[in-house]
Amino acid sequence: METLMAKGKAGESNPYTGLGLDESGNWLPGSPRILSLLSSVLERSVRGNEKLLAGSKIKDVITIFHGSRAPSLNLRHYVERIFKYCKCSNSCFVVAVIYIDRFLQRIDAYLTSLSVHRLLITSVMVAAKFMDDQHYNNAYYAKVGGISREEMNRLEMRKVVWKPKLLCKLKPIA
Repeated sequence: METLMAKGKAGESNPYTGLGLDESGNWLPGSPRILSLLSSVLERSVRGNEKLLAGSKIKDVITIFHGSRAPSLNLRHYVERIFKYCKCSNSCFVVAVIYIDRFLQRIDAYLTSLSVHRLLITSVMVAAKFMDDQHYNNAYYAKVGGISREEMNRLEMRKVVWKPKLLCKLKPIA
């Protein structure tokens, strides 16, 4: 393995370490770097959208995901909390961000501090059910996310859109 000089210290360049993995592909202790990157992307998006909405006459679409006030827990800590207690794969977080983006595009809404937490916990839960072999029930995700089970059930039903799309044309078998 190649050795690099970084800030006066020698270190090995390991592509796994940057992703939060050891050489066997197992997660390193602590929060993986991808979660930090995703929370930064979401935070920047929220700040940019709120600045855009405040400085223009554009009105945001109010959805079931909007709260009356922003939660006191910042987004980075919220992501770490979900990771710690839900034990879902990192790919669930990536898929969750894709789900959030597609949902917002579909309804022409903006990601704001009033909606990001509920959208995130719901999207992670839906992604875990789709991506991971094991997942928790809705009541558990609701507890981790700081909402009621009933609200989580409503959010999930609003989030899940049953519009499957084929990625290729199917030809009849001759």
